[in-house]
Amino acid sequence: MKISTLYQSQNPVISFEIFPPKSTSPVETIYETLEGLIKLEPGFISVTYGAGGSSRDRTKEIAATIKNRYKIEALAHLTCVGQAVNEIDQILNELQEENIENVLALRGDPPADAQNYDFSDSDFKYASDLVRHIKNSSNVCVAAAAYPEGHAHCRRLSDDLNWLKYKVDQGVDFLISQLFFDNRIFYNFLENALRVNIHCPVVAGILPVLNAKQIKRIISLCGASMPAKLLMLVDKYGDNAEDMEKAGIEYASQQVRDLLESGVDGIHLYTMNKPQQVTEILKNVGKA
Repeated sequence: MKISTLYQSQNPVISFEIFPPKSTSPVETIYETLEGLIKLEPGFISVTYGAGGSSRDRTKEIAATIKNRYKIEALAHLTCVGQAVNEIDQILNELQEENIENVLALRGDPPADAQNYDFSDSDFKYASDLVRHIKNSSNVCVAAAAYPEGHAHCRRLSDDLNWLKYKVDQGVDFLISQLFFDNRIFYNFLENALRVNIHCPVVAGILPVLNAKQIKRIISLCGASMPAKLLMLVDKYGDNAEDMEKAGIEYASQQVRDLLESGVDGIHLYTMNKPQQVTEILKNVGKA
C-alpha cells in the first residue's frame, strides 16, 4: 500500500524512524526494537540509509521484514549521492521485489572518508533529481524531507522554500520534516508552505531529547535551534542520564500533544531505536 493513502483516511498518522545496526553487529539485533514498536501499531516505519549508501543491504532487509513479516508499511530511505542511474534503478527493483512501495528520496551525505566531495559529479545532484527519476521510472510512493528552519546549505529561508516547492513539483507525495523543538517554527513553516502552493501532507518530525551529548551533536549537524525551555532542561539534567531521559520524554510528549491538538497530518518519531521511551511518549498523549 502507498503510504500517501494513509493521509487521506487516517489522520493523524503516527510513524517511526529506525536505523540499521552497525555493520559489526548482527542485523537481528534490530528485531527486538521492532517488536516493541510494532505493538504501538504505527502507520509505517522508515529505515535509514547510511552515508554514501553504506547500509543499503541492511536497509532493504529490515524494510522487507517490516513489510512482509510484521505487515506494517515500510518506508525505505534512498540516497542518491554517488549513485549512478542504473544503481538507483537496481535498488528500486530490489525494493519492489520485496513488496516495498514507498521510498524517502534524499540527496544524502557522501562517505565519511570523502573529503571535498563534489556533488556535481553525481548523476543526481539534488534530491529533486532523484524524485523526478523515481516518478518517471516506477510507480512507488515518494516521500521527501522538509526543513522548517531551512536546509543547512541554503542561506535564505525564502530560497529554501522555493527549492522545496520545486522538489514537490517533481512528484513528492508527502513530506517529513527535519527535527524541531519549537512547534511555533513548524506552524510558521506550514503557513509559508501553503503560501507557495505546497499542498501535499507535511509530517512533523520529532526527536525526543534523551541524551544531552547526543542532542548537541545532532543539532550541530542539522542546524536546528533549541528554545530556552529546552536549553534549561539540558543544563539542569544533562549530567544525570536518568533525569535527562525523563525530562526529554516529557518535553517530547508536550510537543506531540500540542501538534495533535493542532490537527497536523502526522507525527514521525525519530526513535533512536528506543521503543520503551517512544511507548512512554505515546502513552502520555493517549496514543498507546
